[in-house]
Amino acid sequence: MALFGLFGGKEKKEALDAGLDKSRSSFFGKIAKAIAGKTTVDDDLLDALEETLVTSDIGVATTLKIIERIQGRAKRDGYMGTKELNGILREEIAGLMRDSEGIEAPFLITGPKPHVIMVVGVNGVGKTTTIGKLAHAYKQAGNTVLLGAADTFRAAAVDQLKIWSERVGVPLVQQGMGADPAAVAYDSVESAKARGIDVVIIDTAGRLHNKVNLMNELTKVKQVMRKVVPDAPHEVLLVLDASTGQNAIDQAREFTKATQVTGLALTKIDGTAKGGVAIGISDQFQVPIKYLGVGEGINDLQVFDKNAFVEALFKS
Repeated sequence: MALFGLFGGKEKKEALDAGLDKSRSSFFGKIAKAIAGKTTVDDDLLDALEETLVTSDIGVATTLKIIERIQGRAKRDGYMGTKELNGILREEIAGLMRDSEGIEAPFLITGPKPHVIMVVGVNGVGKTTTIGKLAHAYKQAGNTVLLGAADTFRAAAVDQLKIWSERVGVPLVQQGMGADPAAVAYDSVESAKARGIDVVIIDTAGRLHNKVNLMNELTKVKQVMRKVVPDAPHEVLLVLDASTGQNAIDQAREFTKATQVTGLALTKIDGTAKGGVAIGISDQFQVPIKYLGVGEGINDLQVFDKNAFVEALFKS
């Protein structure tokens, strides 16, 4: 299954470890400071740990869940020393995160074709780059892929997607800046169906404008695609920039209200100390993280594995 270092094995583990280096250093530095001089997990330590988790971009709601679980275990098990704390933290954090379905064969299409993926997210989060990497991954897995440039409100979005389509070697359907996004989505799905394409990836407008307008626009895109493929889109992938920390959580909140998000792609994880945001997002919205962006290369998109993520985050 290790097609090009994206799917598993030593290369994936090393890339994930390297990608989480800044987050790991920051996270453990704060935890070490919180437990310095402590011998038992008491109220003072829990207060310090709570502050540590919140400032690690895990978020208040998820932090409170973690603290409550640790308190519950301390009450149940009696004495708990600080030496056990890291192990318990690992277990509780992994328990809060959602598993992603199909992790063993993430790019195997078993349902009807074309398999339609609608990608949403604001400008600047790495949405277009993620689409390009995703197209490459599907193609490397033996699928035919078509891209649809339905982010028509920004000329650069169409141009960037065109560059990626040429780089990956997959066709692109576009109508240029200012075109109706729904019309582009319709043409993309119709073209894919006529050509026997396996996977269609639709880029959509990267704006967090008025909530009602956002909802209406995404709903319209869905409706027109369903005229060609009744159950489209099969996936709605929300792309978030990990380096924005709590802002990524705010974006997730708005987009999950506007449309039925089925999975998340967390980008730029390698360039930030805010990797803890993955924990809060996965817990708060109960939407699985499907991919992590761990670099700029075409192969630097990892299928998310919550256990590998937690292991890398807690690696000493």
